[in-house]
Amino acid sequence: MSQQEFEPAIVAFCCWWCAYGAADLAGTSKLHYPPNVRIVRVPCTGRIDPLHVLKAFQEGADGVIVAGCLKDGGCHYVDGNMKAEKRINALKKSLESIGLGRSRLEMYFMSAGMPDKFVECVTQFTERIQRLGQNSLKHAP
Repeated sequence: MSQQEFEPAIVAFCCWWCAYGAADLAGTSKLHYPPNVRIVRVPCTGRIDPLHVLKAFQEGADGVIVAGCLKDGGCHYVDGNMKAEKRINALKKSLESIGLGRSRLEMYFMSAGMPDKFVECVTQFTERIQRLGQNSLKHAP
C-alpha cells in the first residue's frame, strides 16, 4: 500500500466542554475534516490516563489527538487541561522509547467556538500521520 492510498486511523479524545463543542460546531457548520478521525468525548482531558492512549495505539490507531480547553483558566475543571498536557508530554517521551515516535501523539487547546481551529488541527495532524505511515504496533503479535 502506498502512502497515497494509506488512510490513517486517528483517535481524538476531546473534552466535553470545549474541543468536542468545536468539533460539533465544525460539523453543523458543514466544515470538512478527514472522515477517519474518530472522536471520543471525555468529561475533561485531565481524566485521560496514559493507558487510554496506549490502548488506542494497541487497537490500531495510527495517531492520537488529545484536545482540551484553552490554557490560562479555560478549563471547566480548573486545571485538568494542564495536568493532561504534562501527562501527554511525558507519554511522548515513552512512545519514542518504544519505537512509535513522539509525532503520533499531539495535544491541542481550543474553545467550543473555534471550529476552524479544530478542523485545522485534525487535518494537519492527519496529513502528518499519513506521511509517517502505519503504526508499527498494528501488526505486532
